[in-house]
Amino acid sequence: MQEETSLQIGCRLKGLRDALDISVEDMAQLCGITADEYLHMEEGTGSGYLHVSNLQKIARKYGISIDELLFGEEPHMNTYFITRKGKGQVVERRKEYKYQSLASGFSGRKADPFMVVIDPKPEEKPISMSSHANQEFDMVMEGCLEITIGTKVLTLNEGDSIYFDSTQPHHLRALENKPVTMLAIIF
Repeated sequence: MQEETSLQIGCRLKGLRDALDISVEDMAQLCGITADEYLHMEEGTGSGYLHVSNLQKIARKYGISIDELLFGEEPHMNTYFITRKGKGQVVERRKEYKYQSLASGFSGRKADPFMVVIDPKPEEKPISMSSHANQEFDMVMEGCLEITIGTKVLTLNEGDSIYFDSTQPHHLRALENKPVTMLAIIF
């Protein structure tokens, strides 16, 4: 599933770039990665760079919905949109992160809420940090989360939340060898 999803997202990225006549270098610069790393994203082999934050940067810059990149569908609802428990659009971009969109059908939304499950894995060296425009709110629903923002390392337990400037490089990791379930709202 993860590999197929990465291939589909990569295909949509290439289609967008071709349709708008955007250079690989411009897309890479927008994402803060090299041209080769960006091409890996388009080929579906760059899951290390296929962060929701990079997709959000691209979507905002080119005036499309992040849903079009993630799911290949444009949202249509503009008064309300209900996501039933366990029924949100799912995207698995990297093995340890599973995102479930909680508002994928709402058009013109100002934030992107996700239910995220982060699987535990051995400590990375070096840590892969990401950043994106604006702000982020994360609330731990289950488990113990380590969040690194810049050089500051914080621990959040069940019921804890954090609101932060997501332009700062950050990284999330499940602790205690157990998955973390969290609500993430990216503004």
